[in-house]
Amino acid sequence: MIIAAMPAYNEEQCIAQTILGAKKYVDTVLIVDDGSSDATVEIAKALGAMVIQHKTNKGYGGALQTIFRTAEELNADILIILDADGQHNPDDIPKFLNAFKSRECDLIIGSRFLNEAKDSIPGYRKVGMKVLDTATNFAASSTLPNVSDSQSGFRAYNKKAIKTISPTLSGNGMSAGSEILLHASEATLQICEVPIHVRYDLEETSSENPVKHGMMVLYNIIGYISLKRPLWFFGLPGTILTIGGFAVGIYVLSELHNYGIFHYVMAILCVLAMIFGMLLFTSGLILNSIVKLIQMNK
Repeated sequence: MIIAAMPAYNEEQCIAQTILGAKKYVDTVLIVDDGSSDATVEIAKALGAMVIQHKTNKGYGGALQTIFRTAEELNADILIILDADGQHNPDDIPKFLNAFKSRECDLIIGSRFLNEAKDSIPGYRKVGMKVLDTATNFAASSTLPNVSDSQSGFRAYNKKAIKTISPTLSGNGMSAGSEILLHASEATLQICEVPIHVRYDLEETSSENPVKHGMMVLYNIIGYISLKRPLWFFGLPGTILTIGGFAVGIYVLSELHNYGIFHYVMAILCVLAMIFGMLLFTSGLILNSIVKLIQMNK
């Protein structure tokens, strides 16, 4: 069974076109309505889509949890997730299906950076997306291929990926997309990309400010790095602070020895930097050891 699933929140203007487009390529269209107050549910049901309603708005991550849980219950062979707002083109779905047949993939990302579609991306979005791509790739280390579009919501998952990712989802926010990739990299799932087309000329395609969204995603990625790569997160700044404090200390002692001048403020900052740096580095070592022990006992 092939399922095309869409989180939806007040998408009455575009959802019909997206459902009809997706139905040409899949067995079931699943709509997870996240507390819409318009005619989204009525339109989806009238077009024959399977509809699951949240009584209250649970956010993008909450909708994804419902989608993965339902796909697992239906024993789906392939799950394709796309936006219901018309930004994603359902006619790109065959690219995902063909990739599953021709390549060894568990998770396929629809990338906006593999064709001319990248030229239509607004500049501020492009910069923000690349920052989040870099952070996501760094958080996953070498276990994740260098994906070009980690924030794309147009993705496809095979049965192995569905069963692997479904129990790991917990967050309700927009950072769920990055969370999925990080869990997929931990599970060594094979991740591929295909080119897609995205429309940015549509009005009110998102209920959340893109800058706020980007900051929240980055915040969650940084939190993941602190848990999974503590030696980098704590050890690197700790080392820099310690070396910097030591260098300032040498300068202070040199000034005192050569000219009899003692820089009190610099001396205090030097001591504080070295103490704080050593605490950070030690914390990084301890937490890194704990992470290694947990990984060994899995």
